[in-house]
Amino acid sequence: MAKKVAKRLFSRALVKILINLALLTAGSLVLAASVDTILVPKKFMAGGFLGLSLIFHYLSPGLGIGLLYALLNLPFMILGWFKIGHKFTYYTAFGIAVFSLASGLIHLPPLELDNLLLATILAGVLSGVGGGLVFRSAGSLGGADILAVYLNKRLSFRLGWTYLLINVFVLGASALIFDLEMALFAMLYTYVSSRVMDSVMTGFNRRESLLIVSDKPDEIAHQIITRLRRGVTFLHGEGAYTGQSKKVLMSIVTLTELSKMKDLVFDIDPKAFMVINQTLEVLGKRHGSRRVY
Repeated sequence: MAKKVAKRLFSRALVKILINLALLTAGSLVLAASVDTILVPKKFMAGGFLGLSLIFHYLSPGLGIGLLYALLNLPFMILGWFKIGHKFTYYTAFGIAVFSLASGLIHLPPLELDNLLLATILAGVLSGVGGGLVFRSAGSLGGADILAVYLNKRLSFRLGWTYLLINVFVLGASALIFDLEMALFAMLYTYVSSRVMDSVMTGFNRRESLLIVSDKPDEIAHQIITRLRRGVTFLHGEGAYTGQSKKVLMSIVTLTELSKMKDLVFDIDPKAFMVINQTLEVLGKRHGSRRVY
């Protein structure tokens, strides 16, 4: 019996490791493709340590972006080791290695986009998807990512916005060294990338939260539990005008379940009052789990 349990636990751990490595590999390759096909051919700049690597590469073309990125990340790997966790650092080292090798060894043809605005947006989308895939793993791509994860873990700062704020300082330096117009394009790239990253990070756990005020709360709650298989919580409210006590129902549903919820509630009580809020992320039973680094 003990051997079966141990084997099952080992299998689960192995699956988690493989999923994390797959996410890191996919995200690193997408980001490297964005750099190789758009950023470097268009002489674009970026934020974070990727931006610093691009600056040094443009000043000294003989220095490879992959090598520069790996060297710049060494001090932050120490921060990750002591302040975030050994497992996180191992995965991050793997992600950095994949990105650095892909940037140095894989050379894709540049995309034929003459419109700089469209090129900037596309690069931001690709980089955001790559970064989001990486952040859905238990690692990162180092540099500003490590600092963003550290702040998220300690202060609950959203990763995308932290990444955006950090990049402003790098882009300011880029504007002084290179062209101001290209620095502005780089700011747009960074913004698009951060927003797409947040969407990839939280999109799988995004839900709709509902507050329902009705004269038939028990019947509605019973139907939500039995028909939609969703949980319901009673909140105790009081009408400010009437002074009457009421049960306020709170529930969380997916976007595809929202129309069913509306039909269910208003079929039972056409005079019900419903407030629908889009949540950024929902964590807990049946909805998602918090990442552990």
